[in-house]
Amino acid sequence: MGATALRDVKGTSAEDSRYEERCQLAAAFRWAARLNMHEGIANHFSLSVSEDGTQFLMNPCVRHWTRMRASDLILVDASDPKTLEGPNAPDPTAWGLHGAMHRNLPHARCALHVHPKYGTVIASLKDSNIPPIDQNTMRFYQRLAIDDNYGGLAFEEEAERVCGLMGNKSIMMMGNHGVMVTAPNVAQAFDELYYLERACETLVTAYSTQKELRIAPHEVAARTCEQWQGYPAEFAHSHFSELMGILDEEEPDYRD
Repeated sequence: MGATALRDVKGTSAEDSRYEERCQLAAAFRWAARLNMHEGIANHFSLSVSEDGTQFLMNPCVRHWTRMRASDLILVDASDPKTLEGPNAPDPTAWGLHGAMHRNLPHARCALHVHPKYGTVIASLKDSNIPPIDQNTMRFYQRLAIDDNYGGLAFEEEAERVCGLMGNKSIMMMGNHGVMVTAPNVAQAFDELYYLERACETLVTAYSTQKELRIAPHEVAARTCEQWQGYPAEFAHSHFSELMGILDEEEPDYRD
């Protein structure tokens, strides 16, 4: 991934040049499960490993996220529908949504789709915007694509519609569904997902008080969002490196 801040991956070999990427994606699954941002064996993460983005790693069907290992991840091609005929084929909705993402959105190198508790609550409201009420919510100020027209499970037609709405945005509140977070690599994508759920938790808690929100002025929210975007990328990589370090101590089998 080219991120010097990420922890060195043990066991990288010439026989598997994607081992590091596999370990990072497996770690993301394990941590999403630890943070209760999973649906058992449902939902899906993917990571492009080819220059054009169409070849990507993702989770196989029916593998629980708490047990995900580097070797479990399957390599699929967004341009090859026969993917669904292969061994350990992905869930058809996973293939539809992530295949469309990697075919159509070059900036979406890593795509994380989940139905997290608080993010899904916000995605279920008539207004799924995140007003700027604290630093975490300001991180996402005017950065979100919002899908107001859920059309059913993300088979290929629905997936193409969602991608069209995503455009050049990197995060989507998928109305009546969940969230999609994309980034150039696993570390940055997971960092965004983590803070998105934190922002939604704060917002849901604030709404529950039934008190008037203290919404920051546009100028303050926009400046804070810009400051977040200008923050050194090493912060996200250091965050994820620490998460991998904890797994190295407590669940090292994710690297198998």
